[in-house]
Amino acid sequence: MNVPKIPIGKWIESLETWLETNAGPLFDGIKLIIGSTVNGLAEAFNFLPPLLMILLLTAIAYGIGRTRIAVFSLIGLLLVHNLGYWAHTMETLALVLTASFISILLGVPLGIWCSRNDKVQKIITPVLDFMQTMPAFVYLLPAVAFFSLGVVPGVIASVIFGIPPTIRLTNLGIRQVPADLVEAADAFGSTPMQKLYKLQLPIAAPTIMAGINQTIMLSLSMVVIASMIGAQGVGADVYRAVTQAKTGVGFEAGLAVVVLAIILDRITQNLVRKRRKG
Repeated sequence: MNVPKIPIGKWIESLETWLETNAGPLFDGIKLIIGSTVNGLAEAFNFLPPLLMILLLTAIAYGIGRTRIAVFSLIGLLLVHNLGYWAHTMETLALVLTASFISILLGVPLGIWCSRNDKVQKIITPVLDFMQTMPAFVYLLPAVAFFSLGVVPGVIASVIFGIPPTIRLTNLGIRQVPADLVEAADAFGSTPMQKLYKLQLPIAAPTIMAGINQTIMLSLSMVVIASMIGAQGVGADVYRAVTQAKTGVGFEAGLAVVVLAIILDRITQNLVRKRRKG
């Protein structure tokens, strides 16, 4: 018995065509905003001389993470500059920060909504499972169709790939707030908004920050994949080295990604620890 194939692929392509036809101005607006943000950040990061920027980033690392992360930041960033990947590393930092900011902007409210409504949680949870298990390369196809080649589809794909932890852990953190504290807030006549901002979000902040940390790391893991569709940065150097079989160049560019990842990870982890101690 031959069962006809369900034309899921054709349905997806029809939806893509419909969106391209009817939502073109919306995609143009999103492309303009995201492209301007990434390019603006990259120009700002590259505006200062590299050595001055390295000292500034080291000072930020010291202020948040103290001595060890500051020393690592100074040595790691000096190595990146010495290897000749400074400008591309700053472009990558701009892409990652833009994708992370969009993920937080969308993910935290969605996580709060999930925590307050079980039906919404039941609907969004399988969607997040789908987003996290679908191969990341698949996200490049619709991103390119709607936003063409360049840094913008790279940011969009990074947001889709990186946003689930922020939503999940925001939802989890608020749901783990002790029930007796919530009941006490209700007994004192707190409104839902007062309860959220004065009780639930402060207590859930360490868990939410852990989700944001994971989102930043996942966004950074997409830089090489995003370079396949024209996103610039150190990911493009890695991709070019792979296509040209230049092992040494690929290793050097990969080191720049590792340095950036460790600095961002340690800084956000220390923010979480400080919040817990507070």
